[in-house]
Amino acid sequence: MPQPPRTAGVPRRRTGVPPIVLRHRQPAPGAATVYAVHPGALSVRVWGALADALPPSAGLAVLDLAGVPEYFGAAISKDHGDLSVASLVDRLTDAYRADRAQAPQGPAPVFVGWSFGGVLAQAMTERLAPDERPAHLVLLDSIAPTEAYQQPDDSLELPMLLRWFTMYLGAKRNSAVSADSAGTDVTDTDTGLLRILDAAVAAGALPADTSLPGFRKLYDTYVEGLLRNNRLTAGHKPPVSSVPLVLVKAEGSLLPHDATLGWPELAAYGLTLHTAPGDHYTMLTRPDAADVIAELSGRR
Repeated sequence: MPQPPRTAGVPRRRTGVPPIVLRHRQPAPGAATVYAVHPGALSVRVWGALADALPPSAGLAVLDLAGVPEYFGAAISKDHGDLSVASLVDRLTDAYRADRAQAPQGPAPVFVGWSFGGVLAQAMTERLAPDERPAHLVLLDSIAPTEAYQQPDDSLELPMLLRWFTMYLGAKRNSAVSADSAGTDVTDTDTGLLRILDAAVAAGALPADTSLPGFRKLYDTYVEGLLRNNRLTAGHKPPVSSVPLVLVKAEGSLLPHDATLGWPELAAYGLTLHTAPGDHYTMLTRPDAADVIAELSGRR
């Protein structure tokens, strides 16, 4: 699996809260900026692949939720407090407007939202004034926040969660661990995790002495992040989109048998469908997937 490219425009993390906007580069005169909404799970550096694939004239900035500490704190403490999609969109919108005020004037930007970031990017678009909105919104394997896709926590089936976790583990460890390692017949979390652990050790993703309790802790932390996003989405009533939508599903999508991930209901100005190589996580780091995303992000 290819390593995520390093991009000089994104500084290494230091102690303290990072800024919400991480700008890779300013656009050339007359060129647009791509704003990517990053909800975490993977390092913000994964967007270096898109930076490398975009034309040199294009600007690129990442709206990183690591700049909103209460968002990550909610996954640890399980206390959401006043956190909501609306409050997150408030923070992202303020940061976006401040960045745009400093950037050279140019054509309308393009928004790209990966995973839960797609939900936020869509809500953010509708929060903005018409002259602030993107030309179109590119959704990367993002599940629509419509009523049919808003499910209670206990409806998230164990085999599905284990499959998602295995993809995440492979991306984090830069190793090819089969997404189906746990199997579809698993009914017990520890049994499923033991199968994944064995597969991860065999693939060289984890050392042989990795303990099941430690591995279970990693899984529990991952699932709490999913549940936080699921609960935030459950209270969100999305408006219909005022810009065209472009959905890019990964070949190894979160929901592989769902062609549209629920977005037609919100796509008043059109929805186009595309596929990118990789799975839900590796689609951000693979150069061939980045080429697909870059072409769609730069389309006028």
